[in-house]
Amino acid sequence: MAELFDSEFLARLEYLALVAKRIVRGELRADRITKKRGAGVEFADFREYIPGDDFRYIDWNAYARLGQLLLKMYEEEQDLHVYFLLDTSHSMETGDPSKLWYGKQLVAALAYIALSNLDRAGISMFAGELVGEIPVARGKSRIMSMLQFLEDANSTGEDTNLVHSIDAFLHRARRRGVAVVVSDLLDPRGFRAGLDRLRFSRHQPHIIQLLASSDREPGMLGDLDLVDVESGQVKQVTVTERSIASYRGSYDRFVNEVATYGKQFEVPVLQVATEMDLEDVILDLFRRGGLLQ
Repeated sequence: MAELFDSEFLARLEYLALVAKRIVRGELRADRITKKRGAGVEFADFREYIPGDDFRYIDWNAYARLGQLLLKMYEEEQDLHVYFLLDTSHSMETGDPSKLWYGKQLVAALAYIALSNLDRAGISMFAGELVGEIPVARGKSRIMSMLQFLEDANSTGEDTNLVHSIDAFLHRARRRGVAVVVSDLLDPRGFRAGLDRLRFSRHQPHIIQLLASSDREPGMLGDLDLVDVESGQVKQVTVTERSIASYRGSYDRFVNEVATYGKQFEVPVLQVATEMDLEDVILDLFRRGGLLQ
């Protein structure tokens, strides 16, 4: 398997950050302009004026020099907290590449884009509970410590407990923000109760469900001892074509249930096969909108 964060991947991060910024230009910054003035508000950057923006934030000196309408942006208006919750349970080891390997790259790319956007980003790992975190920070200089944190993270060998993990996250993440859950959602107790906790919180939830083709198509027949990748329980079964078809139907219903949950409660859900090109997934996220707004 290729190195997790090789030089080619690092080069793609800057490209993705630039493209994502173009996609959301206007929508992102216009929603954040603050009416606060005075202490604690520091100038950060300019952006092009878009019809409908508050003309009080136009830099008229820049217009006199350049003949271009530019808006001033301040540090407070961009201080969005983006929290990434990455599942490191045992089931995330399945797939080729594994869901955990893919999830690490996905979180790394999204965190880099958030930091490039002058936002604050943090990462939490979870399985049966929170198993590690790197607190929210601001500035692209933080990306290397985040990459190292992701590089060092391994599967805990525990099963997923979304309720315990999200409760712990909500207890620590006092500041309102965007909470991005990256997981296969294979919680033996079901995914709903945990995601409900997040949905009822002050945070804006986004769900990225990672799917591996081997989860749907196990490719096995005969008398077998099957090990539950989440709980470690062993069960003796006879696998036939009929039972495989039944299992496949159950798996498809589970995936559809996650999608239906998102539509029912207006929670953005993106279901991603680990075979998909990471760049396409990132750009699709931003074309859908809302992730960093």
